[in-house]
Amino acid sequence: MKTYRKIIHIDMDAFFVSVEERDNPALKGHPVVVGYDGPRGVVATANYEARRYGVHSAMAMATAHRLCPKLVVVEGHYSRYKEVSGQIHAIFHDYTDLVEPLSLDEAYLDVTENKKGIPLAMDIAKEIKQRILERTGLTASAGVSYCKFLAKVASDFRKPNGLCVVHPDKAIDFIDRLSVERFWGVGEKTAERMHALGIYNGSQLREMPLQTLTREFGKMGRVFYDFARGIDNRPVITEWVRKSVGCERTFAEDLTTYEEMLHELTPIASELVRRLEKSRFEGRSLVLKVKYSNFRQTTHSYTGTTALKTMEEILWRAGDLLSEVDISDCSVRLLGLTVTSPFPQPGVRNDPQLTFDW
Repeated sequence: MKTYRKIIHIDMDAFFVSVEERDNPALKGHPVVVGYDGPRGVVATANYEARRYGVHSAMAMATAHRLCPKLVVVEGHYSRYKEVSGQIHAIFHDYTDLVEPLSLDEAYLDVTENKKGIPLAMDIAKEIKQRILERTGLTASAGVSYCKFLAKVASDFRKPNGLCVVHPDKAIDFIDRLSVERFWGVGEKTAERMHALGIYNGSQLREMPLQTLTREFGKMGRVFYDFARGIDNRPVITEWVRKSVGCERTFAEDLTTYEEMLHELTPIASELVRRLEKSRFEGRSLVLKVKYSNFRQTTHSYTGTTALKTMEEILWRAGDLLSEVDISDCSVRLLGLTVTSPFPQPGVRNDPQLTFDW
């Protein structure tokens, strides 16, 4: 008999807003977002009432207000979200130590072998959802399958407070009905390219030759080819090696000169140095991110042989990169600096070959 892993994907429902509604019940029933309510503000999370108007995360706050004139904007309390996230992740570890956190409100769990000896992953997901509700007063959605790709898609399938199981025997039928937009790694631009090839769902994607997919999408072509066949061998990774440390700032008014940009890079570099020291991260590459007023984005990078640690060196390298930025046609709304290319560090990963009976 073929054996499979048992993977659960847990995703909290509108996490930031749900915490705010729990702590302030007067918000319930209203379209609410968490974010900065200013001219350059961005929506961090929207509740389901706001989503009915087309409001979503990463949307400009001004656009959200146009779509939903009665929108309620709440300033985020991130220390509180982190505290609640800790409570949720503690519940995960009662069942397995193979937990891969993706963010404060999302994680994969490999429960193939679990601490409570529960045979069905679906029962574990139900129990975790109930315990989260009892402990925090919040709802979560869960997806259960034999791989990360399908567990992730399943968790989005019946939101909010949903539970969806994709059994190995039903995986291909499930994939066939998926729109390509639901596939991991398919964003707006990739979806447009797939549509141009006549690919709108999983069934059509599976009919496309591997050679065509790799020609059109590079390395991701192989990933899409495998996903369409229900193949995803990525393990649940319990510890990530940090790959970068960065910070950025969106300005109240656009920057139009190099002098203004260099002036604004100083506090960004200062904050970057603080974060590097706090995380004890050492990298040898510096990336300058520039977002223009028309939302076009570009990056410029420098790579050396030694770690970038000091304010002086980071600012010096940032100034050099700044000279490559073209501001002749468009002003700048955001600048960011990131140190990356870390020196080798040991990582901890579970065995990707581990499989057991479903």
